[in-house]
Amino acid sequence: MELQALFPVWDKLSDTQQNRILGSLTCRDIQKGTVIHNGSMDCTGLLLVKSGQLRAYILSDEGREITLYRLFDRDICLFSASCMLRSVQFDITIEAEKDTSLWIVPPEVYREIMEESAPAANYTNELMAARFSEVMWRMEQVMWKSMDKRIAAFLLEEAAIEGTARLSLTHETIARHLGTHREVVTRMLRYFQEEGLVKLSRGAVELQDERELERLQNA
Repeated sequence: MELQALFPVWDKLSDTQQNRILGSLTCRDIQKGTVIHNGSMDCTGLLLVKSGQLRAYILSDEGREITLYRLFDRDICLFSASCMLRSVQFDITIEAEKDTSLWIVPPEVYREIMEESAPAANYTNELMAARFSEVMWRMEQVMWKSMDKRIAAFLLEEAAIEGTARLSLTHETIARHLGTHREVVTRMLRYFQEEGLVKLSRGAVELQDERELERLQNA
């Protein structure tokens, strides 16, 4: 996959701007579990995912993680280069959920491109607005949705991502994504199992009634 296929406004950049990006570009292969970006003081650069899966999350004062969004093939991450955006400070951590291959554009290079190119600046603003909307939706879930609805939504999201109803997930992993305690997740999953919504086994959760889980998350 070429960089040009991932960057929608590539054809609207001048040859000089394109060459500047290509000349500064680095490619990295990241192993699962590796932290790529850590907090607002870390300015990694613009991330363009060639293949794999990344997770963006925040940490509470107590050290609990809450997953904000995922990045998949062909996705672009701007929060990892928030230093190039004036007045944007976001303490976000990004790690590889799966082995991932990505391109990195240095923040100073992309900042120059945005200052010179209106299409690049407009695209960046649209991308940032869309990502903020996604983050705000997630925070609304945390603030207003009960835990049974959040777990149901998470299980359905994971099934859609993995393309299977049998999910290799521990209760601790689910708790980490949702920013809660493992005991809370265990208690809720056991209730789901009693109701016939899921089947539990060691290190796995199998969805048994996706329609009812969908009804629950939307109730």
